[in-house]
Amino acid sequence: MNYRNPLITIILGMFLLSCGSNLDKKKKYFSIKIEENQKKFRLSETIKASISNPENKKIDSVYYFLNDEQNYKKGNTYRELLDDELLGNHTLHAKVFYEGTSQIVSKKLLFLNNQSPSLYSYNVVTEYPHDIKAFTQGLEFDGETLYESTGRKGFSTLRKVDYKTGKVVDKHILKDKYFAEGLTIFKDKIYQLTWLAKQGFIYNLETLEEEGTFAYNQSKEGWGLCNDGRKIYKSDGTEKIWILNPDTLAEEGFIQVTTNKGVKTKFNELEWIDGKIYANTWQKDGIAIINPKNGALEGVIDFSKLRNRLTEHPDLDVLNGIAYQKNTKQLFVTGKNWDKLFEIKVLK
Repeated sequence: MNYRNPLITIILGMFLLSCGSNLDKKKKYFSIKIEENQKKFRLSETIKASISNPENKKIDSVYYFLNDEQNYKKGNTYRELLDDELLGNHTLHAKVFYEGTSQIVSKKLLFLNNQSPSLYSYNVVTEYPHDIKAFTQGLEFDGETLYESTGRKGFSTLRKVDYKTGKVVDKHILKDKYFAEGLTIFKDKIYQLTWLAKQGFIYNLETLEEEGTFAYNQSKEGWGLCNDGRKIYKSDGTEKIWILNPDTLAEEGFIQVTTNKGVKTKFNELEWIDGKIYANTWQKDGIAIINPKNGALEGVIDFSKLRNRLTEHPDLDVLNGIAYQKNTKQLFVTGKNWDKLFEIKVLK
């Protein structure tokens, strides 16, 4: 009698599939060995790596490369002094040529700053009124005019504000489906992010009329924007601050915000000030000072006591909003549903 147990058939099939997949996988004969099994490296330290070859395969040559193959080093060992490298998460690869074939093996590494962030305090120079209903997401000056982006679906706006009186001079209202986020002004255009819609808007600086849109690419969300006059920087809630081409808005690279202990996330509103990126941290009443060249978090300004100067109300939220007048070197901060805009002087 030709009899087949369905359960046995299923189990046998699963076994054969499993064996087949294992046979298809190329056995890894090599691995990257880091001296003292070190995985975290600080600036000024040296990575020392070699190839582990437990089966004594005949190795013809080895090429090491960090993250991609554009810059590689040939040799049996790898030595790299960390000096001007980007900080954050990296992957060291080694392509091993042996016995007429090759194999790539990898090792994840973390590059850290070699100094802890400096701590700063502040003095309040002047207080100005601020719209208590403004859920501030972005803040930036153009001359004496303050531009502000406010969030929440159904309440999102782009505004021109007289910062001395708090009066809204002009306003563009976004469609209810958008949750507006950070903004920056670049070459007479305003660039404004939205949170989850993966879309940003471009406006005329004078009229606030919408002139175009741009899409996000690899970045997950839209949080904050700033620019250095040449490039635009964008935060997305992760450890990455993306570097955008100002002509195409394409993401051409990123830095990872890193201290001497680890990688940091949740950077929100951004402002470019004297060669550094100043960033609010979501749910924190403080500002991080970030080196845009490598991602090092070099300083922290504690603004927690500013809340004592605000009117308490149910919608009062966190610090979020940094604006800098370049000509006068005045620094201003506010927050979500804060009734005041503060001119402050930073103290080390």
